[in-house]
Amino acid sequence: MILDANLGWLGDAYPWVKAAHLTFVIFWIAGLFLLPRFYVYHHATAPGSAEDRAWIERERRTRSIILTPAMLIVWVLGLALAFHLGAWGMGWFSAKLFFVLLLTGYQGWLGAYGRKLARGDRPLENRTLRIMNEVPGIMTAIIVVLVIVKPF
Repeated sequence: MILDANLGWLGDAYPWVKAAHLTFVIFWIAGLFLLPRFYVYHHATAPGSAEDRAWIERERRTRSIILTPAMLIVWVLGLALAFHLGAWGMGWFSAKLFFVLLLTGYQGWLGAYGRKLARGDRPLENRTLRIMNEVPGIMTAIIVVLVIVKPF
């Protein structure tokens, strides 16, 4: 199905909203790559040390300055685009939405894990943290294929 993107409620603003959405997706995913890597390095520090406190602050800033604002803007702009295109019944969009929800949940998990690190808890092994660092890349690749190829 070919859609004229300018026919929706965003009108001529559509390409600008789409460009802004993609820009903030890049910021969000960058933060989702950065924070778990911080956790890998933080995990190796002694709880309560100066280095531990420095990592806690870096992680807090990453969550509050990059991740949360970018995620919120991605959601707002993405929903605007979905309403503009009437994407709700499209299979590729439903799958994309599912993976974006998973990424949002992953970000929530990252926040909860950061609070554990800040308390001095180290519940996961370093290897597990390194594997968790791959989650946003895999999900991003799937989302890109869904949006560009629209396989269903």
